[in-house]
Amino acid sequence: MTGKYLGHLGCDDPLYYYLQNEILPQMAVAAKPARFRVFQLSGSNAVYLYEDKYTGSRVVGKFFRSDRKGLEPDKAARLLEKEFYFLSLIRDHGLTLYPHYVVRPLGRNHELNHLLVVEYCEGELLSEAIYAAIFRGAAGHLYRKLTALAYFLATLHNRTAKGTTIDFNEDCAYFDKLITMLLGQNAISPPEAEELGQLRDQWRCQPCMWQDQQVLVHGDATPNNFILGPGLAITAVDLERAKHADRVFDVGRIAGELQHFFLQNTGRKYAAEPFIGHFLWEYACHFPDRMAAFLSITRRVPFHIGVTLLRIARNSWVSREYCRRLINEAKNNLRSLP
Repeated sequence: MTGKYLGHLGCDDPLYYYLQNEILPQMAVAAKPARFRVFQLSGSNAVYLYEDKYTGSRVVGKFFRSDRKGLEPDKAARLLEKEFYFLSLIRDHGLTLYPHYVVRPLGRNHELNHLLVVEYCEGELLSEAIYAAIFRGAAGHLYRKLTALAYFLATLHNRTAKGTTIDFNEDCAYFDKLITMLLGQNAISPPEAEELGQLRDQWRCQPCMWQDQQVLVHGDATPNNFILGPGLAITAVDLERAKHADRVFDVGRIAGELQHFFLQNTGRKYAAEPFIGHFLWEYACHFPDRMAAFLSITRRVPFHIGVTLLRIARNSWVSREYCRRLINEAKNNLRSLP
């Protein structure tokens, strides 16, 4: 996870002063002037790794306003404050020790293009474990890591339950946003958009979509946002989209991502089913009545898998052919009403 090497950070750069004087002291790094190597990491934001040549200390800087993400200053500031707040809040719930860990925020600076600095955590990405299962036959490893992720998410969700019931209208509003985007890209036709709207309304009428308690969800539970450690260790990063919602918002996102990875790389969506079933069953084991929890979750999961596949389909890197496959599979999931 070192990314693309870009060179060294100049000592006259305001960012150098900030890292040297406000960030490194929090890491108990010696006062000797640092020499920062800079690496560009992948991601939708401008995200960089800064490594001190002398001590090996590493931090990650995420810029909310940059050429890579042309946000207005006010929106960038809100997103920065939101992520910093949720990182701190979740850590306050105890996710700071093995096996459940949320990356530690070290600082934020609005004057430096709305910069968030967090600690660097080493490890294997969940996406890498999925690829290993697909291409190298490492199914057992992926099963073990999905057990760990299920434990992490159940812990996060159960510790942050609000006692307030789900507002499924928020999920429907996001669904509508995706339909509008896909229409604008000519990925779906107006009759198809109408069909998706009818499926949305059928889900809206299902009592199970409204009955559970809101919890704090990661909000962007994709395989690149979870770092795998030894045993059950999981580290979560990128909490920019955290919010209070249905726990299945996260659980269904992981299930949808698994279906996408196997569909894209093997052409067989059913190849993902054993892993999805394992993940959901492991998640349900963290409730007093495992079977009741499993049945409750699996009733709601198809909607969120469908949304996840539509969300992936809207990306510019998706080929026209694969976009159509994703939309068809999304509709298949959305038709699986409770």
